Amino acid sequence: MRELTLRLIPAEIDLRMALVTAGLPVDDLADPGRQYFECLDRDGVLIGYSGLEECGPDFLLRSMVILPEFRSRGYGRELAMATIARTPSAAEIYLATTTASAFFAALGFEAVTPGSVPEPILSTRQLSGICLASAPIMRLNRPPTEHGTRP
Repeated sequence: MRELTLRLIPAEIDLRMALVTAGLPVDDLADPGRQYFECLDRDGVLIGYSGLEECGPDFLLRSMVILPEFRSRGYGRELAMATIARTPSAAEIYLATTTASAFFAALGFEAVTPGSVPEPILSTRQLSGICLASAPIMRLNRPPTEHGTRP
């Protein structure tokens, strides 16, 4: 595994441009409750971006993009795992994707029905209107925590 650094950033123009270029939503970037990170390699070269939206005790993984010149090199997996590591181990992690279901399934995410998703996640702007209704919702299948099992 390479040494990557995640640095907390505001929803700035570079992040917005990277998401627009990748065809990802930007309508709610400046809304409260979100954290965005830039991902740098050990030489300080910008590799990509990711984000988390806090929804009660759970999180929505969002705004994840690897810059075009670094795609297909394994950085996406590393960025996703480093971003997830920023959440409490007891938190559930959800996401919605229209194009990367297989990628996230390989990381341990599984498709879930909207009825099994907590209301704070479903009521995010991303899931309640920005993403297509047909976009699969996925949840990270984390191992049980030391305080018990997960639902």
